Order: sequence, then C-alpha cells, then structure tokens
Amino acid sequence: MRPRYAADYKTILWLALAAANVAVMWFRPTLRPYLLPLACYFALAAGIIAHNHNHCPTFKSRAANDALNHVATLFYGFAAFNWIPTHNLNHHKFQNARGDATITWRYSPKHNFLTAVTYPFISMAFQAPLIDRYVKESRTKRPRMYRSIMVQLVLCWGLPIALTFVDWRATVWAFWIPRFFSLYAICYFNYGQHVHTDPKSEWNHSRNFTSPVLNFLLFNNGYHTIHHMQAGSHWSVAPEKHAEIAANLDPSLNQPSLFVWMLKSYLFAIVAPSVGTHQVGEAPEQQHDEPSGTAQAA
Repeated sequence: MRPRYAADYKTILWLALAAANVAVMWFRPTLRPYLLPLACYFALAAGIIAHNHNHCPTFKSRAANDALNHVATLFYGFAAFNWIPTHNLNHHKFQNARGDATITWRYSPKHNFLTAVTYPFISMAFQAPLIDRYVKESRTKRPRMYRSIMVQLVLCWGLPIALTFVDWRATVWAFWIPRFFSLYAICYFNYGQHVHTDPKSEWNHSRNFTSPVLNFLLFNNGYHTIHHMQAGSHWSVAPEKHAEIAANLDPSLNQPSLFVWMLKSYLFAIVAPSVGTHQVGEAPEQQHDEPSGTAQAA
C-alpha cells in the first residue's frame, strides 16, 4: 500500500525501525541499556506520527489508515484516537485560550522549571474527561470508530500488560519506560510551543523551533504556527509554509534551538530574567476548573 505523499515512506520506515528496536531489546537483554534512548525516541516519533496521521491521513484506504493508527499506538503508548478529542477538536479550537484542556496558564502565568515540569501531569488530567466523553459518544454514534478505539486500547494496555507477565524486565525496558517518556515529552512540547504566546493573535499564538535537525527527527513538528493555521496540510510542507509567514511573527517566537531555549528558560533566567520568556501580546485569564469541568470538545 503506497502512502499518499512520498515523504510518508519515512513514516513507514520509522515505525519499522521502532519494531526492530523493540525486538532486539526483547531478545538481547545486554543491549537494553544502550538501546533505551532509541526506544524512547521511536516512542516519541510514533506519537508524532499518530498526530500527523490524524490531521492528514497517510493512505487513501481506511483500513490501511486504521492499521497505521494501531501500530503507532503500540509504540507511542497512548491510543492514537486520543489526538481527536483532545487535540484536533479541543486544542485547535481554543488554541491555548480559556476552554483549552491543555492551556499553559491554568494555575500560574509564570514560566519556570516548576511550572514546566508539572505541566504534563496537569495537562493529562484535564484531557481525560474529553477522552472519556469521546469514547462514550463513539459507542452510540460512531460504531466503526468505536471498534477501532477498542483495538487501540487493547494494543495500548492489554498487550503490554500481558507481555509484562511474560517478561517484565523486557517489557519495562522496551515498552513502559519509552511510553512514559513519549507521552510526557509530547505534553511538554505543547507547553513550550504555547507558553507566553498570544492566543488571540493572528500570528503570535504559537512558538516555533526551527532547527533542521530537530525537525528532521520530529517530522517538522517544530513549525507550530503554520500547523495551527493549516492543520490539514501535510507535515512535509511545513518548512516552506512557515517560511512564507515567518516575517509576520514576533521574533521571540522563532527559536532556532529547543535545547538552547530550555537552557535560557530554566537555568540562565534564574540569574538573568531577561533571557527567559516574556508574554507576547495579551494573556488570557487563568483557568482554575477541575478536570470534570473541562470545556466540551467541538
């Protein structure tokens, strides 16, 4: 089955490499510590692949698209369908303003190491009600989607739990640790792309990380402004589309390096606050609701 875009041969190759890495880790215990960083990276890549795929399907065939979601789920560690209620239907609608389950200033308008390191856990808690609601609605309104959801949940939780009883050490190394890393990293990446940005601005609602190396590894997910503006565009065209709008953005929202930005935000800013992030434009009011009161998805 050929992908719709030639660039997605990379998508298929990366998932195959993820599977190969897990297989080696499973059968060669002595290599697990050395292959763990690769496993964490491929788990993160699988999550990004699931994200891209749910915005712009990889294949024309619905069966093939379902299969890719199922494979990505296995390595990502979070069912691929979760991108729909939490990201496609909620985050893209509210864009880090009030109503967004993943809003970056729920409890504090500050950006420091403490707010950043705790954000993924808070974000996950507020996304949970949206996921639960979507699953319940799918059961009655979207039976085909519900069947796909059930398969993904078995792959996401049932299979790894079963494998844990077969060989818990191999499963922890090859699945559980990489899965936690990928989910945490993706939540944090969303934080970095939106903290201290202006959700009401036409241009300055997102932060971009433009490193060619980072974007090669993360399927161009560093280009976040254009993603919000043209969510259905294929990930491979993000650099050229970003180049068309880059001049309109506040310069602080085009960062050449994620890691340098993190160093400035969490280390250098302690002694030199001016190198940290500062609110661009208008910040929305803080949102203090409990997870059960999270805004409805679109």
